[in-house]
Amino acid sequence: MPYLYPVSQPYLTGRELEYVTGTINDGWISSQGPFVQRFERAFADYHGSAHGVACGSGTAALTLALRALGVGPGDEVIVPEFTMIACAWAVTYTGATPVFVDCADDMNIDVTRIEEKITPRTKAIMPVHIYGRRCSMAAIMDIAFEYNLRVVEDSAEAIGVRPVGDIACFSLYANKIITAGEGGICLTDDPRLAAQLAHLRGMAFTADHSFLHKKLAYNFRMTAMQAAVALAQVERLDDILAARREIERRYDLGLKDIPEVTVMPPRDVLWMYDIRAEHRDELRVFLEGEGVETRLFFKPMSRQPGYYTPEWPSLNASRFSADGLYLPTYTALTPADQDYVTGKIRSFYGTA
Repeated sequence: MPYLYPVSQPYLTGRELEYVTGTINDGWISSQGPFVQRFERAFADYHGSAHGVACGSGTAALTLALRALGVGPGDEVIVPEFTMIACAWAVTYTGATPVFVDCADDMNIDVTRIEEKITPRTKAIMPVHIYGRRCSMAAIMDIAFEYNLRVVEDSAEAIGVRPVGDIACFSLYANKIITAGEGGICLTDDPRLAAQLAHLRGMAFTADHSFLHKKLAYNFRMTAMQAAVALAQVERLDDILAARREIERRYDLGLKDIPEVTVMPPRDVLWMYDIRAEHRDELRVFLEGEGVETRLFFKPMSRQPGYYTPEWPSLNASRFSADGLYLPTYTALTPADQDYVTGKIRSFYGTA
């Protein structure tokens, strides 16, 4: 059904149409178009990284990062329990095994539980900045140093947060802070890793393009048309992040003092505005009837059929999954829009 207030919608108010039209007029629509390099440079510069390697999705970015770091069969990668399943899948795609660590009260990976999951087979740690909350990266980097591990940051929900790991992976899906429709990008300061990421995303062609491929690789390239949209978005990223900070502030105020609603900790950047709510499922049905879309929190990885363990109900991640949801969060959301949403929530709980 169409919603008055969907959970997300893209904010295409810059030079997106101009840039995409330029790619068509020039005939540079493939991954070889100049917009790909322009976007990679702009995105890397914004985040203070030396190199950007664009690709087809956030999942592709994670897979490329793990492969570039040499993760493969027999290896293990530390992955949060509370995250989107693409994180675990990317590990599985390489032939390695995801090893799950429960979340802390901010829903990010609990750094105090990482070391107990490290074995001689552990190769990397994959922290995920949930809903735009930056993980405790200093502690994670210290653990990685102590055990000689690599760090792949899943920054899909944290565009605008400066990375510190070996490779940071971002998503440009339509519901992200900025978008290319579909797409992703890896950031790194290591020129050899950047070259390997680019090599793997482009089917590992040799320099002479002889069709002799020495390793398994992927067609994970980004088109120039996607990059054109993404570049126009990066050009407005400061304004977009500022607008979303205001959305966070207004929700904090609008949901204040509702006993049945838990306002979650602040975010470093706002991807989605998440809350915990009593009678959550009934609230969702009520809001849907009022034209307000909501989405549920992630389910624990250990509850997923492909990674199932019977201990999943005892996880901290399960507690959040049971009563969490997020509200409409998009850059064009107005104060009046938010007043409508928070007013309906107050009405549901009888606190209007």
